[in-house]
Amino acid sequence: MSQPALLVEKPGPLSLIQDFGRFGLAHIGVTQGGPVDDYAYSWANHLLDNPVNSSVIEITLGNAIFKALEDCHLAICGGDLNATVDDAPIPNWSDFCLKQGQTLHFGLAKNGLRAYLAVKGGFHIEKHLGSTSTVVRESLGGLDKKGSALKTGDVLPFYSHPLPTNKPKQMTFRFKPNYNLPIQLRVIESYQCDDFSLDAKEAFYSGTFTISPNSDRMGYRLGGPTVEPPYERMLSEGIALGSIQLPSDGNPIILLNDHQTIGGYPKFGCVARIDLPRLAQAKPGQAVSFIKGDREGLQEVWCQWAQYFGY
Repeated sequence: MSQPALLVEKPGPLSLIQDFGRFGLAHIGVTQGGPVDDYAYSWANHLLDNPVNSSVIEITLGNAIFKALEDCHLAICGGDLNATVDDAPIPNWSDFCLKQGQTLHFGLAKNGLRAYLAVKGGFHIEKHLGSTSTVVRESLGGLDKKGSALKTGDVLPFYSHPLPTNKPKQMTFRFKPNYNLPIQLRVIESYQCDDFSLDAKEAFYSGTFTISPNSDRMGYRLGGPTVEPPYERMLSEGIALGSIQLPSDGNPIILLNDHQTIGGYPKFGCVARIDLPRLAQAKPGQAVSFIKGDREGLQEVWCQWAQYFGY
């Protein structure tokens, strides 16, 4: 019998091993990593009844192929990357079976940007500093524990498991995000927000920004109306996930999972944690706007979400 594993026949532009992230190490300069769309990541594992921190594949932009070396039970959630098995379309936000020798193809993204591929029981990847999450720029995690993206010929082991006998599960439409809708992000203002002028605040909340092609898992850069920062530099301090930095050019940067752990640009605030998955599925050129969020209410929503998935 062959090894229980998926073979990477074509990795696409960027396919990464991710679990929920690497925590408790920011004080030594190690960022958290993890899925930039933790909503889709969590549903992919949930559909398979996996433990919450199970390792999955984060596939960006598609154009990837994986071959089953043994029968396996999989799930796909997130962006619609036109997944097919033997030319038969696989519904997004659902589980399915891949038989030994079959290949799973991802085409180009038609809705969203990133898909999350989970296997029953999670991929069996050795942890690096307490996590399997791949952070390329810090050479952390992944299959080789050197932060490498998946490449052709990589073998991703999983535990052997029986295939389900019941019908495939598919998430109800009420919980499926529509990545084509306009992006409006709720902001929890930081203490530095008081230092911004009234004109800068007006420009920030009334303006429509565009996602720059120069965006990645470290941060999304925005173009559009400039928001004048109150000062060009400040003493470096710790940075939270979702922080909105304003460098001297006045173009906001929203920091995502692979962000640096300290920085010296003034920060307008943080994008609400519950809104970050929507941003992570946005493509360059999409429009983004901001509204002031209610911290207490947003924290309550996030806690409900985390409790549902068991975090």
